[in-house]
Amino acid sequence: MSNAKSRILLIDDDQDLTGLLATYLKANGFVAEAVHSGADALKKLELDSDFHLIVLDIQMPGMTGLELLPQLRARISTPVIMLTGRGEEVDRILGLEMGADDYLGKPCNPRELLARINAVLRRSQAQKKEVVASQVSLHGLELDMGSRAITFDGNNLELTGTEFEVLAMLMQNAGSIVSKEDMTRKVLHRELTPYDRSIDVHVSRVRQQLRQFFADQELIKTVRGVGYQMIAES
Repeated sequence: MSNAKSRILLIDDDQDLTGLLATYLKANGFVAEAVHSGADALKKLELDSDFHLIVLDIQMPGMTGLELLPQLRARISTPVIMLTGRGEEVDRILGLEMGADDYLGKPCNPRELLARINAVLRRSQAQKKEVVASQVSLHGLELDMGSRAITFDGNNLELTGTEFEVLAMLMQNAGSIVSKEDMTRKVLHRELTPYDRSIDVHVSRVRQQLRQFFADQELIKTVRGVGYQMIAES
């Protein structure tokens, strides 16, 4: 993938770290900029929101990353990778629930961050290039890969790009078990690792969105130790 035009915004109060990461990303063909507070990030994005990806530190003084993330999601759909403290599983889950695309523990290895960035950008670019209008109808849900929309009775499900991919994969394989390994590989573009709950959290978010239309019916079954299954129509 060519990164020549890919712009990355680093939001972290650690200026030494952002300097190191920016230098590393620039050496690998990206354009990288940094701001060091939530307030500065909002000002920056109000003037210039044309970034391909945002790297956001969760534990910043003042406005935390968890406080900033919903404000970003209300304004832009730019992919977000969170930086979290090692072992801060609650923060990671909250961040994913608020619409982050992936996370990485701190202190982070620049090479691993680069791999995560490339994986998220590949997914984002693949979504934008999707032009085949593959359509699926299931339980009154209408999936359109061309417009990247899922509706029920004319109402849009408000999903992030990652959540859309999760639900699309389950709908397209309705009645069959989809393993967490396959979902992680095809949706997150990386391998599933031990204790990785990213896919679980994204599925949980999709379930929450579906409950507004299917309050008395759980359409997505958990197959313990394996993955998930979308209920097929009778």
